[in-house]
Amino acid sequence: MDQVEPQLEKETRRRRAQRMFARRRIPVRLMVPNFFTLLGLCAGLTSIRMGIEGKYEIALYLIVFAAFLDGIDGRIARLLKASSRFGAELDSLADFVNFGVAPAFLLFNWGLSSNRSFGWICVMMFALGSALRLARFNAALDEDRPRWQSNYFTGVPTPAAAIAVMLPVYLEATGLVTIRGNPLLVKLMLVYILAIALLMVSNLPTFSGKLIGERMPREYVLPSIFAAIGLVSLLVTYPFETLAGATFVYLASFVWSARRYYGKLAQENATATAIKSDVAANPPPVTPDNASPKTLTPKTGGTPGESVH
Repeated sequence: MDQVEPQLEKETRRRRAQRMFARRRIPVRLMVPNFFTLLGLCAGLTSIRMGIEGKYEIALYLIVFAAFLDGIDGRIARLLKASSRFGAELDSLADFVNFGVAPAFLLFNWGLSSNRSFGWICVMMFALGSALRLARFNAALDEDRPRWQSNYFTGVPTPAAAIAVMLPVYLEATGLVTIRGNPLLVKLMLVYILAIALLMVSNLPTFSGKLIGERMPREYVLPSIFAAIGLVSLLVTYPFETLAGATFVYLASFVWSARRYYGKLAQENATATAIKSDVAANPPPVTPDNASPKTLTPKTGGTPGESVH
């Protein structure tokens, strides 16, 4: 008995050590999307530092770079079949820093020194709007929606809002207007920041483009590549003019995306109503399988008027 107990204790310690230091092998492809997400987070944090130091152009470029990384990490995850709940949560946290906090710091340090109290409230509302927008997006991940609705966001997504909210910076950098020295334009800038914050938490359907890259007609491949190269060339050569023009086009697209979404929704509802009306007007024929059982009356013997005993 004395020899058995030490062996049992030794075996128990060995098994506990195996459980404690057990190593699960994770495929490398699962780490690739998270690498791009963390790289974007580094860009967002560095943008905050550059904004505090007054290097506004570098801060702006870093936010744009983070938006580019945010646009490709999800597609890379779907391409590599590396989507995970951990990656989704990490992406949301990175988006809040990159597109909620970093633009708020940049705008406040850049042009709101003359309206520090109300200016801080406006940029804080923008950051809170991005947090609420991301929380609503995560809560809606488990909802079942028709496939065509995945081509639309509910409200303005945080990366697009971050690019759009910096429109005053683009316009002044192009030399078209001087915003920081004009009190009226500064007040309009504050109203614009609040408007973008409200658009993030609104129910406005905005085009997402998620279904564009899945299947493309052959005749559109070369023009799409040509357009993408042209856009990148313009962004590198004329960054502020290109960003300002893209922002105006994106804001104008809200009307088109809303009309298209509600038109598609009305068509879907009309189809469902027509199907219900057709079923109600033409009920399925009664078959022996779905017919209701007949009430059987007991047969009585004898002639009418006689009682059967």
